[in-house]
Amino acid sequence: MSKKGSVNKVVLAYSGGLDTSIILRWLIEEYGCEVIAFAADLGQAEELDGIPEKARKTGASKCYIEDLREEFVRDFVYPMFRANAIYEGRYFLGTSIARPLIAKKQMEIAAAEGADAVCHGATGKGNDQVRFELGYYHFNPDIKVIAPWREWDLDSRESLIAYAQKHDIHVPVTKKRPWSSDRNLLHISFEGGILEEPWTEAPEEMYVLSVSPEQAPDKPEYIEIEFHQGNPVAINDETLSPAQLLGRLNQLGGKHGIGRADIMENRYVGMKSRGVYETPGGTILEEAHRGVEQITMDREVLHLRDSLIPRYATMIYNGYWFSPEREALQVLVDETQKSVNGVARVKLYKGHCRVVGRKSDTDSLFDPAIATFESDQVYNQADAEGFIRLNALRLRIRSAMKKKHHDQP
Repeated sequence: MSKKGSVNKVVLAYSGGLDTSIILRWLIEEYGCEVIAFAADLGQAEELDGIPEKARKTGASKCYIEDLREEFVRDFVYPMFRANAIYEGRYFLGTSIARPLIAKKQMEIAAAEGADAVCHGATGKGNDQVRFELGYYHFNPDIKVIAPWREWDLDSRESLIAYAQKHDIHVPVTKKRPWSSDRNLLHISFEGGILEEPWTEAPEEMYVLSVSPEQAPDKPEYIEIEFHQGNPVAINDETLSPAQLLGRLNQLGGKHGIGRADIMENRYVGMKSRGVYETPGGTILEEAHRGVEQITMDREVLHLRDSLIPRYATMIYNGYWFSPEREALQVLVDETQKSVNGVARVKLYKGHCRVVGRKSDTDSLFDPAIATFESDQVYNQADAEGFIRLNALRLRIRSAMKKKHHDQP
């Protein structure tokens, strides 16, 4: 490896783990530059302990830890959940939605510090490199981006450990947890290691946020979640901030074993990859949001929004949060949510959550006088005959023509 030149100061997205600890020293050795470490607090809890001291011992001139929990949930998670965005029908996009916020804050620090480069620890095989870098270029089209995994010759965990030992970098290395993880307020993800064998069940000791459904309480728990314009605002009549509310749902969902998913997903770069996820609060939130939408949203508006879910989710998964198409789609989504005001009653039990009641005092479109199976004075059931015959016209014509052509000699 040789000096890369022409970089004076770089802001590194830093976690304190094996990869970014080595990257910090590698930047100093290879670029001969000042390195400022930045860690985003998105709800990793104890994972952030000792980060500043470790960064400075490894060579960082400064270390920022920014508490972004409220901004993360309010400005990134909630807009995404107003769209009910789930990638490939299973993945709640917990890692994907965190990257644009990390990139945003990293670029703010770079501007404030006069840094001429930014750096991330994403590999050249994954989606995160795209998510980070699309965010960087959104805020500064001319920023220099350093992606060590695309440059260096450290191509294995063993070579990383050898580099750490050579440069006296303390990193905890253990085979007890042979997988990597990423945690924030929305989820925790696990990949790599033993999970690379798709037939192997994820071990119970891997899970962090939830008990196994088998060990969950034998008695169901009911909660009520209130929504205002598509955003959750209270649980059981207690108003909570976005981060507080999602944290509370994580506790409730984890207690009942809710939110586990084992997925083979399609990465943007072209390969399939296995991810195991815990999203207890997000799973409850999506179910409750759907419940209030069912009683407050017009049928065709709901169907239109739902038809756009795969496109919206793919935008986020692939890193296009700051794209004009996502921003335009968000305007449409938010317009559909103006009437989503009400309360969902959700039953939590043994790994499942299910809406068992919904109400809206201001925006309900459900009229029991019309929907009743009992006698009513509003709906003339005989009208249904003409409705059906008109809608069947094209099918009747098609069948008649097929019969005519079949009967011809």
